[in-house]
Amino acid sequence: MKKTVRLLELDCAHCAAEIERAVRGIKGIDSASVNFFARRMTIDTSESDFERLFDTIVKTVHKIEPDVRVCL
Repeated sequence: MKKTVRLLELDCAHCAAEIERAVRGIKGIDSASVNFFARRMTIDTSESDFERLFDTIVKTVHKIEPDVRVCL
């Protein structure tokens, strides 16, 4: 399943790369790609419970950049 989330208030390309790297490391995530200019992250997962994964993604993003809001 492929999902796209918005990364509101993301203003640092280095942070975008760190977010992408960290999200790729989450168990259940097959791939993740952040488009800094579009402020979007595309996530590919075979996990059926995306809500659980979404909570983990939000926590991971906030560890790197607390001001970024992750929206579906």
